[in-house]
Amino acid sequence: MTPRNVERLAVEGAAGPLETLIAVPAVAPRGIALVCHPHPLQGGTLDNKVVQTLAKAFFALGYIAARFNFRGVGQSAGAFDEGRGETDDALAVLRQVQARFGNGLPVALAGFSFGSFVQTRVAGQVDAEGLVLVGPAVNRFPLQTVPAGTIVVHGEEDDVVPLADVFAWARPQQLPIVVFPGCGHFFHGRLPALARTVTTMWSGAAQIEAS
Repeated sequence: MTPRNVERLAVEGAAGPLETLIAVPAVAPRGIALVCHPHPLQGGTLDNKVVQTLAKAFFALGYIAARFNFRGVGQSAGAFDEGRGETDDALAVLRQVQARFGNGLPVALAGFSFGSFVQTRVAGQVDAEGLVLVGPAVNRFPLQTVPAGTIVVHGEEDDVVPLADVFAWARPQQLPIVVFPGCGHFFHGRLPALARTVTTMWSGAAQIEAS
């Protein structure tokens, strides 16, 4: 993903314009990947390093990668709405990208921390081919039950969302978790490995689905 592939636009949301970046492959896109950032009141933006890593991973897989600032962040209008309005923001961005590139493209949903919470809500309203949840904030927000095959990645030494809490959330769903040993919430120094993990697991899931 290079600067020439990235386009900045304002998507009209329920609370006003939403600052959005989309990266478009040079060839026919495989799908649309929507990436959501961490908590707006705790410094979360579309420029978060984990968010950028997820967008780059999906772009490398041939997806249109869309990331945006929730309402009240950066150049996006509005104010924090505990996840309700942020879900509407995500849907507005997705619909705009679909309107431009085609409603028939598969949709991938990815989120980091608070963004994972929002994406579990979006998944209830969108027929997505899959979800990627990194550092899901299960101890702070009521994450919805997610489909089998959802990719969950968490740091062993996450001091924001304890790994034990993620296991407690995932256990009733029999949902596997990829644990990065010695890793904190923000995956400092582990972003290349995170990108490889997401790319490999997503590609593997697609191969299983096709077989």
